[in-house]
Amino acid sequence: MHKDLLRLARGERAVRGHLALCLAAAVLAGLLVLAQAELLAGVLSGRFATSALGLLALVVAVRAALGLLQGVAAGRTVAGVKTTLRHRLLGRLRDMGPARLAAHRSGELVTLTGRGLDALDPYLSGYLPAVAVAGVVPVAVLVRLFAADLTSALIVLVTVPLIPIFGALVGMHTKAVTERQWRALARLGGHFLDVVRGLPTLRAFGRARYQAEVIARVADAHRAATMRTLRVAFLSSLVLELAASLSLALVAVPVGLRLLSGSLDLSAALLVLLLAPEAYLPLRVMGNKFHAAMEGVAAADEAFAVLDERADPPAEERAEQRPATGAGSGNGADGADGGAAPEIRLENVTVRYPGREDAALEDVSLVIAPGERVALVGESGAGKSTLLHLLLGFVEPASGRVLVDGVELHGLREPRTGEPAELAELAENGNRAEPAGLPGLMGLDAWRARLAFVPQRPHLFAASVADNIRLGAPGATDAEVRAAARAAHADEFVSALPEGYGTVLGERGANLSAGQRQRVALARAFCRPSAGLLLLDEPTARLDGRSEAAVVAATRELAEGRTAVIVAHRPAMIDIADRVIRIADGRVVAAAPAGEAR
Repeated sequence: MHKDLLRLARGERAVRGHLALCLAAAVLAGLLVLAQAELLAGVLSGRFATSALGLLALVVAVRAALGLLQGVAAGRTVAGVKTTLRHRLLGRLRDMGPARLAAHRSGELVTLTGRGLDALDPYLSGYLPAVAVAGVVPVAVLVRLFAADLTSALIVLVTVPLIPIFGALVGMHTKAVTERQWRALARLGGHFLDVVRGLPTLRAFGRARYQAEVIARVADAHRAATMRTLRVAFLSSLVLELAASLSLALVAVPVGLRLLSGSLDLSAALLVLLLAPEAYLPLRVMGNKFHAAMEGVAAADEAFAVLDERADPPAEERAEQRPATGAGSGNGADGADGGAAPEIRLENVTVRYPGREDAALEDVSLVIAPGERVALVGESGAGKSTLLHLLLGFVEPASGRVLVDGVELHGLREPRTGEPAELAELAENGNRAEPAGLPGLMGLDAWRARLAFVPQRPHLFAASVADNIRLGAPGATDAEVRAAARAAHADEFVSALPEGYGTVLGERGANLSAGQRQRVALARAFCRPSAGLLLLDEPTARLDGRSEAAVVAATRELAEGRTAVIVAHRPAMIDIADRVIRIADGRVVAAAPAGEAR
């Protein structure tokens, strides 16, 4: 039994009801076997009149109806559990942020949330009802057999435990080979997605054929793992059927001999022969369902392992304060369209990524004044992007503090178990309301609503240009979208597209140039006029001179009246800054006004 899955099913009211109905229908259908055997044995032995066949037909019809009810309830249980688990997985992946999400291959996560969770069907709709039936029906059959014939009941009592014992022995091996099969499937899905994404690069370097051979080898490894799993499953069925057949023979042979000698009446003999198989059948069915459900169990283990990961790197618990949802402490300059430009202060901040010994940032202290534009420069890997991720809340400092207008940023987390119910309600409502008695609280979503972020490689979705720009402000009107595009110097090329702002882009903006993608990303930031903090990660990297000039001009306008932190290498982008801060090996090594830095 998978405790986490059962806990999830019990925690959802609708799922809990469907699961209870499914198990109850399965158990009642199993118990009706006793009535069916009793009626059939009585009619065949002459103890009941032939009119009892009508009652027997009714019992069979009720069992069929219960089977149908069990199937419907099981289907709704499966749908509810998979939907809930997928929502939780997607929520966890969202909360993990880019830094921790990079530890997982995206193809494996896609396989897990899709094909992996679909493999839960046999577990929820087959194995769980089989377990419920196996826990009740054999006991009821044994009780009736003790009342009918003590000798046969004792033989069944001794031999029944052989089924679960053999099943457990084979099942332990099955679990191991099924986990290997799941890992092979996840590896195949992950590698295949990586190859598809990198196909242009592979073709350019003449490695496409080699990767096709690699995929063939990975697929062959998955095929071999699947065949090993099937061999074990067939072996399990053979073992269980053999054990059950031998046990039934031990019951049937003495019954026949005693019937011939006259020491056992016909009615009792028929009842024993009809009921004895029903003592073994639920256990055999449970064993068979177990093998069919093992892939789903392996996927569930992986899913709950992802859910159990912390959304942030481990850090010492600190007394937490949260900035207010308003304009901060009041010392910030007014940003464009009424946004508040905050003061950013880092105090002895150290950041470590899981699995890495060296700190990405080490003992960094830094103050960025309200409305100041700061350029971060340094070699690749020095820690510049980590500092941006720190301000975005994607990573948490192992030590030190990040203060926004004098209040600690990394107190902006969702309420943990045991905190006041008002905090849970606050998180549930998107942190947009302040409950009485808890003034000035805000969550990470509300903090991120106060900033605009333009990454080095902006992601454009397979949607219209307008929808991609509107990502920064879902409620923006068409006029506001066009105004943002004009401010980002994107209106000219967007208007030239076949359907203008309604043109659907290829995945990752495949039908746009790097400069055009960057300007669409800047338009997103312009579409968020209330943002007081602007974060840019090398927005002019890999651009030609004309595209760079357009992006620099748009960035200069966007940074007016806002606190801006810009990761930059190009002189044109550094010229925008009021101050240049040089970072090397995770430390601030120099800071000077922009003119002096050059």
